[in-house]
Amino acid sequence: MIRKTISIVDYGVGNQSSVKHAFQSLGYRCHTSSDPDVLADSDVIILPGVGAYPAAMSSLHARDLVGFLRDIARNGKPIIGLCLGMQLLADESLEHGITEGLGLIPGQIAPLEQAHWHIGWNTIEVIKTDMLLLPSDGESVYFNHSYVFNAPLEYQVCIARLNLPFPVGVRRGNVIGLQFHPEKSQLAGRVMLKNLVEGLTCA
Repeated sequence: MIRKTISIVDYGVGNQSSVKHAFQSLGYRCHTSSDPDVLADSDVIILPGVGAYPAAMSSLHARDLVGFLRDIARNGKPIIGLCLGMQLLADESLEHGITEGLGLIPGQIAPLEQAHWHIGWNTIEVIKTDMLLLPSDGESVYFNHSYVFNAPLEYQVCIARLNLPFPVGVRRGNVIGLQFHPEKSQLAGRVMLKNLVEGLTCA
């Protein structure tokens, strides 16, 4: 059986090692790269990220990856954004001013209103009949963020709650964003990643 290949976008802003380890533990071939030809020659592209939004977008621009990611997503390549990588999928962010994002899923990144920071384990609720994420409904996963992806309801697939609900999973066809860290969420996270890869790549 041919193993599926996962490409992790290496743009100097991210936690590539833990993400790579998670996919390798699931039996996938996995590599990190900033070369568009290498990234394109894979089954799924992972966009990780930690840190500030403007710096992350600047790093993507510096490596000529913004146009590439937009084009390949619109051509149907599966892309999964994790944490800051999820936020980069939006139209824009309000972090440290207004910064244009990749525009792959409509929405705006704004400060989390209910707390200065959301860190630790929390339960996710799948709010749509999405067969890739439904098996993870009610699972506890690991978060570490202070901004949220305010997407139109039609693109929201998962929420979490502090006092009020807020989006933590968004999807537009072949592009999925997760605010939490599945690679740090133990078995629940690994099961989710496998379901996403297999579901996005099924013929």
